[in-house]
Amino acid sequence: MKNKSLGLNAFLNGLRSVLNIIFPIITFPYVSRVLSVGEIGKYNFSNSFIQYFILIAGLGIATYSVREGAKFRGDRQRLSEFASQVFSINIISTIGAYVLLFFCLLLFNKLHAYLASILIFSIQIIFTTLGTEWIYTIFEEYTYITIRSIVFKILSIIALFIFVRHRGDYLNYAAITVFSAVGSNVLNYLHAKKFCDIRLTLRINWSEHIKPILVIFASSIATTIYLSLDTTLLGLMKTDYVVGIYSVSTKMYNIVKNLIAAVLTVTIPRFALLWGRKRVREFRNLLLQISDVLALLSIPTAVGVYMLAPQIVLLLSSQKYIRAVTSLRLLCPALVFSIFSWIFASCVLIPAKRESKVLLITIISASLNLILNIILIPLFAENAAAFTTSLSEFISMLLDIYFCRDILKGIYGKKFWKDVLLYILFSMTIIPICLAGSVLFESTIAIIVFDVGISVIEYVLLLIGVKNSNAIELVDMVITRLND
Repeated sequence: MKNKSLGLNAFLNGLRSVLNIIFPIITFPYVSRVLSVGEIGKYNFSNSFIQYFILIAGLGIATYSVREGAKFRGDRQRLSEFASQVFSINIISTIGAYVLLFFCLLLFNKLHAYLASILIFSIQIIFTTLGTEWIYTIFEEYTYITIRSIVFKILSIIALFIFVRHRGDYLNYAAITVFSAVGSNVLNYLHAKKFCDIRLTLRINWSEHIKPILVIFASSIATTIYLSLDTTLLGLMKTDYVVGIYSVSTKMYNIVKNLIAAVLTVTIPRFALLWGRKRVREFRNLLLQISDVLALLSIPTAVGVYMLAPQIVLLLSSQKYIRAVTSLRLLCPALVFSIFSWIFASCVLIPAKRESKVLLITIISASLNLILNIILIPLFAENAAAFTTSLSEFISMLLDIYFCRDILKGIYGKKFWKDVLLYILFSMTIIPICLAGSVLFESTIAIIVFDVGISVIEYVLLLIGVKNSNAIELVDMVITRLND
């Protein structure tokens, strides 16, 4: 099968990420004004809580399937057999997740206040399994995924303005969120027949699949602990108001991180393919290229979000959420750390079948996150949660580098580190631009447009001035598109 263009895939996945950004940018300011801070807190607590059961249902199968399935994408029969086995395992784990969820709802009285919203969000569990998103990742089918996202995001925005109009409509908001996230997954399951034949089967090679799946699953649990436990602990140790404030910070953090990560996500199946077929030189070259691009993007983004935090909070919500500025700024370092941690874990350690190292790394990071959250949240509330997230991502990145140091040896030479230093220095020019924007304009939107526009232009011009290859290729691509 012909390889898909990584550039095109990055563009399409970037477009899909932009759509995921536009959706909350359009919806959250509206919702935050219609609903109370407490209702936003209930919404986020329920959504955060159900993510643990989505994780249990997923069982690490998506990551495992991309790694192993990429080797079979030219052989429909072998891929169909593989896909049917992992899908059947996924159905079993989904049933187990629902049993555990209902047990928790019966056992813990505190959850009864969130019962309706939790049950709505629980619909995601089965539809995520049916979605078989990993098949489309294996085949790098980002065109289909992007078109599907456009359709369902538009429908969701229309539904939001129709059904979320008064205080108390947070359950409608939850249902629309579920529809937006997994509404198309039945179509995914049916459309997947284009690539392979998926069916339920009892003929499962458990000895081959279960160990790597469980190791990846354990890693996913630990990762979820330090990504989601902060919200859960805030809900248990503080109030819905505090969760509502923190949700504004994490909303923007996740929006920006996912946009940058769109470049990385499309390369994961390619890394698995190259390593699986022992094309080591191509693997190393691609790793260097992707690392350089992500450093170029993530460093100035972190600086920009830090400087524009007050305006971002006001744009996404309203003055009543302005307290979220501090926690958003504390999350900014994690924008860089999490991206590079993801590179080394998903693009190096997992393809190299070192998932046991990923498990160890995530256990250490998650344990640190848990301990610090328990100690600091009573004292510093949402700011403690933000700080521990950044620290955990940093520790995770360092440990990832350590455990794949033999593979990384010789990849990152002087040129790479010189480029990183330039990205840091050029990113510092964003600071005076943002300070000037706050003096020149009063409108939140005007400040953001001015700061982002001038900062991007200056950053690109500086990179072109030092003949940075990535910046020059970007400008050439834009000029080519405009001339077409």
